[in-house]
Amino acid sequence: MAELSLSELQETLAGLEALDYQKTYRQFFQFEPYPKQREFLDAGATKRERLLIAGNQNGKTHTGAFEIACHLTGLYPEWWQGRRFDRPVKVWVCGETSLVVRDVQQKKLCGEPGVDSAFGTGMIPKDLFVDKPSLARGITDAYDTIQVRHVSGGVSVARFKSYEQGRTKFQGESIDIGWADEEPPEDVYAELLTRTVATGGMVFVTFTPLKGRSAVVLRFLDEPDDNRSVTSMTIDDALHIPAEQRAAIIAAFLPHEREARARGVPTLGSGRIFMALEDSVTEAPIEFIPPHWVKLWGIDFGIDHPFGAALILWDRDADVIHVHHTHRVTDALPIQHAEALKKVAAEVPVAWPNDGNVRRDDGKPMADHYKRHGLKMLPSHATWPDGSVSTEAGILEMDEREKSGRLKYARHLSDLLEERRFYHRKDGQIVKLKDDLISALRVAIMTKRSARAVLLGSKKAASAPADRANGTDFDLFTGA
Repeated sequence: MAELSLSELQETLAGLEALDYQKTYRQFFQFEPYPKQREFLDAGATKRERLLIAGNQNGKTHTGAFEIACHLTGLYPEWWQGRRFDRPVKVWVCGETSLVVRDVQQKKLCGEPGVDSAFGTGMIPKDLFVDKPSLARGITDAYDTIQVRHVSGGVSVARFKSYEQGRTKFQGESIDIGWADEEPPEDVYAELLTRTVATGGMVFVTFTPLKGRSAVVLRFLDEPDDNRSVTSMTIDDALHIPAEQRAAIIAAFLPHEREARARGVPTLGSGRIFMALEDSVTEAPIEFIPPHWVKLWGIDFGIDHPFGAALILWDRDADVIHVHHTHRVTDALPIQHAEALKKVAAEVPVAWPNDGNVRRDDGKPMADHYKRHGLKMLPSHATWPDGSVSTEAGILEMDEREKSGRLKYARHLSDLLEERRFYHRKDGQIVKLKDDLISALRVAIMTKRSARAVLLGSKKAASAPADRANGTDFDLFTGA
Protein backbone atom coordinates (compact mmCIF):
# COMPACT_ATOMS: atom_id res chain seq x y z
CA MET A 1 0.00 0.00 0.00
CA ALA A 2 1.48 3.37 -1.06
CA GLU A 3 2.28 5.86 1.67
CA LEU A 4 0.36 9.14 1.70
CA SER A 5 2.25 12.31 0.93
CA LEU A 6 2.43 15.16 3.44
CA SER A 7 -0.15 17.19 1.50
CA GLU A 8 -2.51 14.20 1.35
CA LEU A 9 -2.13 13.65 5.10
CA GLN A 10 -2.85 17.31 5.75
CA GLU A 11 -5.90 17.15 3.51
CA THR A 12 -7.17 14.04 5.30
CA LEU A 13 -6.58 15.63 8.70
CA ALA A 14 -8.43 18.77 7.64
CA GLY A 15 -11.34 16.66 6.47
CA LEU A 16 -11.50 14.79 9.78
CA GLU A 17 -11.34 18.05 11.72
CA ALA A 18 -14.18 19.44 9.60
CA LEU A 19 -16.29 16.36 10.30
CA ASP A 20 -15.54 16.62 14.01
CA TYR A 21 -16.50 20.32 13.99
CA GLN A 22 -19.71 19.53 12.12
CA LYS A 23 -20.64 16.83 14.65
CA THR A 24 -19.67 18.90 17.70
CA TYR A 25 -20.74 22.43 16.86
CA ARG A 26 -23.43 22.02 14.22
CA GLN A 27 -25.83 19.57 15.91
CA PHE A 28 -28.70 21.46 14.29
CA PHE A 29 -28.00 19.89 10.91
CA GLN A 30 -28.14 16.35 12.31
CA PHE A 31 -31.70 16.53 13.63
CA GLU A 32 -34.15 14.11 11.99
CA PRO A 33 -37.62 14.24 13.54
CA TYR A 34 -39.70 11.22 14.49
CA PRO A 35 -43.23 11.21 13.00
CA LYS A 36 -44.83 12.73 16.11
CA GLN A 37 -42.15 15.43 16.37
CA ARG A 38 -42.71 16.24 12.71
CA GLU A 39 -46.48 16.44 13.27
CA PHE A 40 -45.93 18.98 16.04
CA LEU A 41 -43.52 21.08 13.99
CA ASP A 42 -45.77 21.06 10.92
CA ALA A 43 -48.73 22.32 12.97
CA GLY A 44 -46.88 25.61 13.50
CA ALA A 45 -47.84 26.65 9.96
CA THR A 46 -51.49 27.14 10.95
CA LYS A 47 -51.74 27.07 14.77
CA ARG A 48 -51.00 29.97 17.08
CA GLU A 49 -50.94 27.74 20.17
CA ARG A 50 -49.42 24.26 20.23
CA LEU A 51 -48.90 21.61 22.86
CA LEU A 52 -46.47 18.69 22.60
CA ILE A 53 -47.53 16.48 25.49
CA ALA A 54 -45.16 13.59 26.01
CA GLY A 55 -43.54 11.22 28.46
CA ASN A 56 -40.16 11.73 30.08
CA GLN A 57 -37.12 11.47 27.80
CA ASN A 58 -39.35 11.09 24.73
CA GLY A 59 -37.70 14.01 22.91
CA LYS A 60 -40.11 16.87 23.59
CA THR A 61 -37.48 19.41 24.77
CA HIS A 62 -35.13 18.39 21.97
CA THR A 63 -37.92 19.15 19.51
CA GLY A 64 -38.63 22.52 21.08
CA ALA A 65 -34.96 23.48 20.99
CA PHE A 66 -34.71 22.55 17.33
CA GLU A 67 -37.68 24.72 16.41
CA ILE A 68 -36.30 27.68 18.34
CA ALA A 69 -32.94 27.26 16.55
CA CYS A 70 -34.74 27.26 13.19
CA HIS A 71 -36.52 30.53 13.90
CA LEU A 72 -33.53 32.28 15.47
CA THR A 73 -31.28 31.47 12.52
CA GLY A 74 -33.81 31.43 9.67
CA LEU A 75 -32.34 28.07 8.63
CA TYR A 76 -35.11 25.62 7.80
CA PRO A 77 -34.47 22.05 6.53
CA GLU A 78 -35.86 20.95 3.18
CA TRP A 79 -38.56 18.85 4.88
CA TRP A 80 -39.83 21.78 6.99
CA GLN A 81 -43.56 22.50 6.62
CA GLY A 82 -44.04 24.53 9.79
CA ARG A 83 -44.09 28.30 10.13
CA ARG A 84 -41.19 30.29 8.69
CA PHE A 85 -39.86 33.72 9.63
CA ASP A 86 -37.99 35.63 6.93
CA ARG A 87 -36.67 38.17 9.43
CA PRO A 88 -34.93 38.16 12.82
CA VAL A 89 -37.20 37.18 15.70
CA LYS A 90 -37.58 37.91 19.41
CA VAL A 91 -38.02 34.78 21.52
CA TRP A 92 -38.69 33.97 25.16
CA VAL A 93 -37.45 30.59 26.37
CA CYS A 94 -39.23 29.75 29.62
CA GLY A 95 -39.09 27.03 32.28
CA GLU A 96 -39.91 26.28 35.89
CA THR A 97 -36.85 27.79 37.62
CA SER A 98 -33.74 29.66 36.49
CA LEU A 99 -31.64 26.63 37.44
CA VAL A 100 -33.82 24.27 35.41
CA VAL A 101 -33.83 26.63 32.43
CA ARG A 102 -30.01 26.73 32.55
CA ASP A 103 -29.61 22.96 32.84
CA VAL A 104 -32.25 22.01 30.28
CA GLN A 105 -33.19 24.57 27.63
CA GLN A 106 -30.01 26.65 27.73
CA LYS A 107 -27.97 23.46 27.52
CA LYS A 108 -30.06 22.19 24.59
CA LEU A 109 -29.62 25.45 22.69
CA CYS A 110 -26.09 26.53 23.62
CA GLY A 111 -24.17 23.62 25.14
CA GLU A 112 -23.05 22.48 28.61
CA PRO A 113 -23.27 25.42 31.07
CA GLY A 114 -19.96 26.52 32.60
CA VAL A 115 -17.78 24.67 30.10
CA ASP A 116 -16.19 27.16 27.69
CA SER A 117 -15.20 24.49 25.15
CA ALA A 118 -18.79 23.24 25.05
CA PHE A 119 -20.28 26.60 24.05
CA GLY A 120 -21.92 26.13 20.65
CA THR A 121 -22.45 22.37 21.00
CA GLY A 122 -26.21 22.78 21.34
CA MET A 123 -28.85 23.23 18.63
CA ILE A 124 -27.66 26.70 17.62
CA PRO A 125 -24.55 26.42 15.40
CA LYS A 126 -21.52 27.95 17.15
CA ASP A 127 -20.59 30.22 14.26
CA LEU A 128 -24.01 31.92 14.30
CA PHE A 129 -23.78 33.37 17.81
CA VAL A 130 -23.24 37.13 17.88
CA ASP A 131 -21.09 38.34 20.80
CA LYS A 132 -21.05 36.51 24.11
CA PRO A 133 -24.32 35.73 25.90
CA SER A 134 -25.19 38.13 28.70
CA LEU A 135 -25.35 36.42 32.09
CA ALA A 136 -28.34 36.31 34.41
CA ARG A 137 -28.05 37.39 38.03
CA GLY A 138 -28.00 34.93 40.89
CA ILE A 139 -27.45 31.66 39.00
CA THR A 140 -23.91 30.73 38.01
CA ASP A 141 -23.40 30.31 34.24
CA ALA A 142 -27.06 31.02 33.50
CA TYR A 143 -27.71 33.20 30.46
CA ASP A 144 -30.12 36.10 30.37
CA THR A 145 -29.94 36.87 26.63
CA ILE A 146 -28.35 35.40 23.52
CA GLN A 147 -28.03 36.97 20.07
CA VAL A 148 -28.04 34.84 16.92
CA ARG A 149 -27.31 35.82 13.33
CA HIS A 150 -30.34 35.39 11.05
CA VAL A 151 -29.92 34.46 7.38
CA SER A 152 -31.64 37.71 6.40
CA GLY A 153 -28.65 39.60 7.75
CA GLY A 154 -30.18 40.81 11.01
CA VAL A 155 -29.82 39.50 14.55
CA SER A 156 -32.40 37.45 16.48
CA VAL A 157 -32.66 37.73 20.25
CA ALA A 158 -33.70 35.08 22.79
CA ARG A 159 -34.22 35.74 26.48
CA PHE A 160 -34.37 33.06 29.17
CA LYS A 161 -37.11 33.37 31.80
CA SER A 162 -38.48 31.26 34.65
CA TYR A 163 -41.97 30.84 36.07
CA GLU A 164 -40.62 31.47 39.58
CA GLN A 165 -40.00 35.10 38.58
CA GLY A 166 -43.76 35.63 38.53
CA ARG A 167 -46.15 37.17 36.05
CA THR A 168 -44.73 40.70 36.19
CA LYS A 169 -41.43 39.51 34.67
CA PHE A 170 -43.39 38.32 31.64
CA GLN A 171 -44.80 41.76 30.86
CA GLY A 172 -43.31 44.48 28.71
CA GLU A 173 -41.92 43.78 25.24
CA SER A 174 -43.68 42.13 22.33
CA ILE A 175 -42.23 38.85 21.09
CA ASP A 176 -42.60 36.60 18.08
CA ILE A 177 -42.31 33.24 19.85
CA GLY A 178 -42.80 31.98 23.39
CA TRP A 179 -41.58 28.50 24.28
CA ALA A 180 -42.61 27.07 27.65
CA ASP A 181 -40.90 23.82 28.59
CA GLU A 182 -42.81 22.00 31.32
CA GLU A 183 -46.19 23.28 32.30
CA PRO A 184 -46.48 27.02 33.02
CA PRO A 185 -48.87 28.63 35.52
CA GLU A 186 -52.03 29.94 33.89
CA ASP A 187 -51.13 33.62 34.44
CA VAL A 188 -47.68 33.16 32.90
CA TYR A 189 -49.17 31.37 29.88
CA ALA A 190 -51.68 34.21 29.49
CA GLU A 191 -48.82 36.73 29.39
CA LEU A 192 -46.97 34.69 26.76
CA LEU A 193 -50.06 34.84 24.56
CA THR A 194 -50.47 38.57 25.18
CA ARG A 195 -46.85 39.31 24.24
CA THR A 196 -47.37 37.69 20.81
CA VAL A 197 -50.60 39.49 19.83
CA ALA A 198 -48.99 42.57 18.31
CA THR A 199 -46.50 40.56 16.24
CA GLY A 200 -48.91 37.85 15.08
CA GLY A 201 -46.58 35.42 16.82
CA MET A 202 -47.08 32.04 18.43
CA VAL A 203 -46.64 30.11 21.66
CA PHE A 204 -45.79 26.45 22.06
CA VAL A 205 -45.54 24.29 25.15
CA THR A 206 -43.66 21.03 25.67
CA PHE A 207 -44.28 19.08 28.85
CA THR A 208 -44.96 15.85 30.70
CA PRO A 209 -48.40 16.25 32.35
CA LEU A 210 -47.65 15.59 36.01
CA LYS A 211 -49.99 18.29 37.34
CA GLY A 212 -53.21 16.59 36.27
CA ARG A 213 -56.21 18.72 35.28
CA SER A 214 -54.37 22.04 35.34
CA ALA A 215 -55.75 25.14 33.64
CA VAL A 216 -53.25 24.90 30.77
CA VAL A 217 -53.98 21.20 30.17
CA LEU A 218 -57.73 21.84 30.13
CA ARG A 219 -57.29 24.79 27.78
CA PHE A 220 -55.93 22.43 25.16
CA LEU A 221 -58.11 19.40 25.94
CA ASP A 222 -61.48 21.03 26.70
CA GLU A 223 -61.55 24.21 24.65
CA PRO A 224 -61.58 23.45 20.93
CA ASP A 225 -60.15 26.23 18.78
CA ASP A 226 -58.97 26.33 15.19
CA ASN A 227 -55.81 28.15 16.32
CA ARG A 228 -54.83 25.48 18.86
CA SER A 229 -53.37 21.97 18.46
CA VAL A 230 -52.30 19.05 20.65
CA THR A 231 -49.70 16.46 19.69
CA SER A 232 -49.31 13.44 21.95
CA MET A 233 -46.02 11.50 21.99
CA THR A 234 -45.44 8.32 23.97
CA ILE A 235 -42.45 6.14 24.78
CA ASP A 236 -43.43 3.99 21.78
CA ASP A 237 -42.95 7.02 19.50
CA ALA A 238 -39.46 7.72 20.89
CA LEU A 239 -37.44 5.68 18.42
CA HIS A 240 -34.14 6.31 20.22
CA ILE A 241 -35.37 4.07 23.07
CA PRO A 242 -34.93 0.40 22.06
CA ALA A 243 -38.22 -1.52 22.17
CA GLU A 244 -36.75 -4.14 24.50
CA GLN A 245 -35.90 -1.45 27.08
CA ARG A 246 -39.27 0.30 27.19
CA ALA A 247 -40.98 -2.10 29.59
CA ALA A 248 -38.11 -1.79 32.07
CA ILE A 249 -38.19 2.00 31.87
CA ILE A 250 -41.95 2.09 32.48
CA ALA A 251 -41.62 -0.31 35.41
CA ALA A 252 -39.07 2.01 37.04
CA PHE A 253 -41.62 4.84 37.32
CA LEU A 254 -43.86 5.15 40.37
CA PRO A 255 -47.12 3.27 39.62
CA HIS A 256 -49.35 6.35 39.85
CA GLU A 257 -47.07 8.29 37.45
CA ARG A 258 -46.47 5.64 34.80
CA GLU A 259 -49.15 6.77 32.36
CA ALA A 260 -47.96 10.39 32.57
CA ARG A 261 -44.21 9.71 32.45
CA ALA A 262 -44.32 7.00 29.77
CA ARG A 263 -47.24 8.09 27.58
CA GLY A 264 -47.90 11.73 28.38
CA VAL A 265 -51.38 11.02 29.76
CA PRO A 266 -52.53 13.73 32.20
CA THR A 267 -54.11 12.62 35.45
CA LEU A 268 -57.68 13.46 34.52
CA GLY A 269 -59.07 11.99 37.74
CA SER A 270 -62.75 11.12 37.71
CA GLY A 271 -63.03 12.93 34.36
CA ARG A 272 -61.09 10.32 32.44
CA ILE A 273 -63.38 7.75 30.84
CA PHE A 274 -61.20 4.75 30.03
CA MET A 275 -59.11 3.87 33.08
CA ALA A 276 -57.62 0.50 32.07
CA LEU A 277 -53.86 0.72 31.57
CA GLU A 278 -52.93 0.96 27.90
CA ASP A 279 -50.60 -2.04 28.04
CA SER A 280 -53.48 -4.21 29.23
CA VAL A 281 -55.75 -3.40 26.26
CA THR A 282 -53.26 -3.46 23.37
CA GLU A 283 -51.98 -6.39 21.37
CA ALA A 284 -49.77 -7.19 18.40
CA PRO A 285 -51.57 -6.90 15.03
CA ILE A 286 -53.39 -10.13 14.18
CA GLU A 287 -51.82 -11.74 11.11
CA PHE A 288 -54.01 -14.84 10.79
CA ILE A 289 -57.73 -14.18 11.17
CA PRO A 290 -59.83 -17.30 11.91
CA PRO A 291 -62.48 -17.66 9.21
CA HIS A 292 -65.38 -17.77 11.67
CA TRP A 293 -64.57 -14.35 13.15
CA VAL A 294 -67.08 -11.75 11.96
CA LYS A 295 -66.11 -8.27 10.74
CA LEU A 296 -67.73 -4.85 10.70
CA TRP A 297 -66.75 -1.29 9.87
CA GLY A 298 -68.00 1.54 12.04
CA ILE A 299 -67.76 5.06 10.62
CA ASP A 300 -68.24 8.64 11.80
CA PHE A 301 -69.02 10.82 8.78
CA GLY A 302 -67.11 13.90 9.82
CA ILE A 303 -69.62 16.49 8.65
CA ASP A 304 -67.90 19.26 10.64
CA HIS A 305 -64.85 17.33 11.87
CA PRO A 306 -62.47 14.62 10.54
CA PHE A 307 -63.92 11.43 9.04
CA GLY A 308 -63.22 8.33 11.14
CA ALA A 309 -63.55 4.60 10.52
CA ALA A 310 -62.76 1.57 12.69
CA LEU A 311 -62.70 -2.06 11.56
CA ILE A 312 -63.52 -4.63 14.25
CA LEU A 313 -63.03 -8.39 14.27
CA TRP A 314 -65.39 -10.16 16.68
CA ASP A 315 -64.55 -13.56 18.05
CA ARG A 316 -68.09 -14.44 19.10
CA ASP A 317 -67.05 -17.69 20.82
CA ALA A 318 -64.81 -15.85 23.30
CA ASP A 319 -66.82 -12.62 22.96
CA VAL A 320 -63.64 -10.61 22.31
CA ILE A 321 -63.63 -7.64 19.94
CA HIS A 322 -60.31 -6.85 18.22
CA VAL A 323 -59.87 -3.39 16.67
CA HIS A 324 -57.90 -4.27 13.55
CA HIS A 325 -57.66 -1.11 11.46
CA THR A 326 -58.60 2.58 11.63
CA HIS A 327 -58.72 5.47 9.19
CA ARG A 328 -58.98 9.17 10.07
CA VAL A 329 -58.71 11.98 7.56
CA THR A 330 -59.59 15.66 7.27
CA ASP A 331 -60.91 17.51 4.22
CA ALA A 332 -61.51 14.52 1.96
CA LEU A 333 -64.55 13.56 -0.11
CA PRO A 334 -66.85 10.55 0.39
CA ILE A 335 -65.35 8.87 -2.68
CA GLN A 336 -61.89 9.13 -1.09
CA HIS A 337 -63.14 7.76 2.23
CA ALA A 338 -64.81 4.88 0.43
CA GLU A 339 -61.73 4.01 -1.62
CA ALA A 340 -59.54 3.92 1.49
CA LEU A 341 -61.93 1.51 3.25
CA LYS A 342 -62.39 -0.72 0.20
CA LYS A 343 -58.65 -1.25 -0.09
CA VAL A 344 -58.68 -2.77 3.38
CA ALA A 345 -62.01 -4.58 3.55
CA ALA A 346 -64.34 -4.05 0.59
CA GLU A 347 -66.85 -6.79 1.46
CA VAL A 348 -67.24 -5.92 5.13
CA PRO A 349 -70.58 -4.28 6.04
CA VAL A 350 -70.48 -0.69 7.25
CA ALA A 351 -72.36 0.61 10.29
CA TRP A 352 -73.10 4.33 10.30
CA PRO A 353 -74.55 6.86 12.78
CA ASN A 354 -77.94 8.51 12.51
CA ASP A 355 -76.52 11.76 11.08
CA GLY A 356 -76.06 9.76 7.88
CA ASN A 357 -79.75 10.48 7.27
CA VAL A 358 -78.98 14.19 6.97
CA ARG A 359 -79.54 15.32 3.40
CA ARG A 360 -76.75 17.11 1.55
CA ASP A 361 -77.11 19.96 -0.92
CA ASP A 362 -78.09 17.52 -3.66
CA GLY A 363 -81.02 16.26 -1.57
CA LYS A 364 -79.56 12.81 -0.92
CA PRO A 365 -78.73 11.47 2.55
CA MET A 366 -75.04 11.28 3.44
CA ALA A 367 -75.15 7.49 3.71
CA ASP A 368 -76.34 7.18 0.11
CA HIS A 369 -73.17 8.78 -1.21
CA TYR A 370 -71.01 6.15 0.48
CA LYS A 371 -73.25 3.36 -0.83
CA ARG A 372 -72.99 4.81 -4.34
CA HIS A 373 -69.19 4.66 -4.03
CA GLY A 374 -69.24 0.95 -3.33
CA LEU A 375 -69.31 0.52 0.45
CA LYS A 376 -71.58 -2.17 1.93
CA MET A 377 -73.66 0.28 3.95
CA LEU A 378 -76.17 -1.27 6.34
CA PRO A 379 -79.83 -0.53 5.42
CA SER A 380 -80.39 1.81 8.36
CA HIS A 381 -78.33 3.75 10.88
CA ALA A 382 -76.70 2.07 13.87
CA THR A 383 -78.84 1.25 16.88
CA TRP A 384 -78.78 -1.00 19.89
CA PRO A 385 -81.01 -4.08 19.66
CA ASP A 386 -83.83 -2.16 21.38
CA GLY A 387 -83.67 0.60 18.75
CA SER A 388 -81.94 3.20 20.95
CA VAL A 389 -78.77 5.10 20.02
CA SER A 390 -77.40 5.83 23.49
CA THR A 391 -73.80 7.10 23.50
CA GLU A 392 -73.49 6.32 27.21
CA ALA A 393 -74.44 2.68 26.60
CA GLY A 394 -71.62 2.44 24.06
CA ILE A 395 -69.09 3.98 26.42
CA LEU A 396 -70.20 1.65 29.21
CA GLU A 397 -69.80 -1.45 27.03
CA MET A 398 -66.38 -0.36 25.80
CA ASP A 399 -65.23 0.31 29.37
CA GLU A 400 -66.53 -3.03 30.65
CA ARG A 401 -64.94 -4.89 27.77
CA GLU A 402 -61.59 -3.19 28.36
CA LYS A 403 -61.61 -4.07 32.05
CA SER A 404 -62.56 -7.69 31.37
CA GLY A 405 -60.08 -8.19 28.51
CA ARG A 406 -62.79 -8.42 25.82
CA LEU A 407 -61.78 -5.33 23.82
CA LYS A 408 -58.31 -5.24 22.32
CA TYR A 409 -56.61 -2.60 20.18
CA ALA A 410 -53.84 -3.37 17.69
CA ARG A 411 -50.74 -1.72 19.14
CA HIS A 412 -49.92 0.24 15.98
CA LEU A 413 -53.21 2.16 15.92
CA SER A 414 -51.62 5.28 17.38
CA ASP A 415 -54.38 7.71 16.32
CA LEU A 416 -57.06 5.68 18.10
CA LEU A 417 -54.94 5.14 21.19
CA GLU A 418 -54.23 8.86 21.36
CA GLU A 419 -57.95 9.65 21.28
CA ARG A 420 -58.53 7.06 24.01
CA ARG A 421 -55.91 8.60 26.32
CA PHE A 422 -57.60 12.00 26.32
CA TYR A 423 -61.26 10.92 26.17
CA HIS A 424 -62.81 12.49 29.25
CA ARG A 425 -65.71 14.37 30.81
CA LYS A 426 -66.03 17.93 31.96
CA ASP A 427 -68.86 18.78 34.35
CA GLY A 428 -70.25 15.32 33.72
CA GLN A 429 -70.44 15.74 29.95
CA ILE A 430 -68.22 13.96 27.40
CA VAL A 431 -65.82 16.44 25.80
CA LYS A 432 -66.49 16.09 22.07
CA LEU A 433 -62.99 16.92 20.88
CA LYS A 434 -60.76 14.69 18.76
CA ASP A 435 -62.99 11.63 19.23
CA ASP A 436 -63.60 10.65 15.60
CA LEU A 437 -62.21 7.10 15.84
CA ILE A 438 -63.70 6.49 19.29
CA SER A 439 -67.10 7.45 17.85
CA ALA A 440 -66.63 5.16 14.84
CA LEU A 441 -65.66 2.28 17.13
CA ARG A 442 -68.67 2.89 19.36
CA VAL A 443 -70.94 2.75 16.28
CA ALA A 444 -69.41 -0.60 15.30
CA ILE A 445 -69.80 -2.06 18.79
CA MET A 446 -73.40 -0.84 18.96
CA THR A 447 -74.18 -2.72 15.72
CA LYS A 448 -71.90 -5.74 16.13
CA ARG A 449 -74.84 -8.09 15.54
CA SER A 450 -74.60 -7.06 11.86
CA ALA A 451 -70.97 -8.21 11.50
CA ARG A 452 -70.33 -10.93 8.92
CA ALA A 453 -67.65 -13.60 8.30
CA VAL A 454 -66.36 -12.23 4.99
CA LEU A 455 -62.87 -11.89 3.60
CA LEU A 456 -60.71 -8.82 4.04
CA GLY A 457 -58.94 -7.04 1.20
CA SER A 458 -60.12 -5.22 -1.89
CA LYS A 459 -63.14 -6.58 -3.74
CA LYS A 460 -60.93 -8.30 -6.28
CA ALA A 461 -58.63 -9.78 -3.66
CA ALA A 462 -61.56 -10.78 -1.48
CA SER A 463 -62.96 -13.08 -4.16
CA ALA A 464 -62.01 -16.57 -2.96
CA PRO A 465 -60.11 -18.66 -5.54
CA ALA A 466 -61.90 -21.72 -6.85
CA ASP A 467 -59.73 -24.05 -4.78
CA ARG A 468 -60.81 -22.46 -1.52
CA ALA A 469 -63.88 -23.42 0.45
CA ASN A 470 -66.61 -20.80 0.60
CA GLY A 471 -66.43 -18.57 3.66
CA THR A 472 -62.78 -19.30 4.51
CA ASP A 473 -59.84 -16.89 4.63
CA PHE A 474 -57.35 -19.61 3.73
CA ASP A 475 -56.74 -22.68 1.59
CA LEU A 476 -57.83 -25.77 3.56
CA PHE A 477 -54.92 -27.82 2.22
CA THR A 478 -52.03 -25.35 2.12
CA GLY A 479 -53.09 -22.96 4.86
CA ALA A 480 -52.27 -20.04 2.54
